[in-house]
Amino acid sequence: MARPYSVDLRELAVARVEAGETIREVAEALCISPSCVAKWTKRKRETGSVLPGKMGGHRKRTLAGESAVWLERRLSDGPFTLKGLVEELGERGVTTGVRAVWVFVHDHKLSFKKNRARQRADPPRHRP
Repeated sequence: MARPYSVDLRELAVARVEAGETIREVAEALCISPSCVAKWTKRKRETGSVLPGKMGGHRKRTLAGESAVWLERRLSDGPFTLKGLVEELGERGVTTGVRAVWVFVHDHKLSFKKNRARQRADPPRHRP
């Protein structure tokens, strides 16, 4: 994972811009991209600091709370498809994707299992 540039470099770049050099001149002299210098200058102007912002972290799952309780009840009601569950959640006002529903279903150890009745539909060459 990438790391932010050092605070020393950021402060040096911003100081040179504030001293009158252009962003491109500073970027070339310090071997960094002009967009970095521009963003650091803007950050200094807006917040008074050039410290980097937070990187990474944990995103909360979209299917939590009331929608999770409803989904658990729905999963126990009977057969389902992931796309069908996404549509049902959409009708309830929860915008989510198939991947989020799959993760929820997987966490609850639920999956489609083939049964013997389904095997009867196979062509004769697959029968024992």
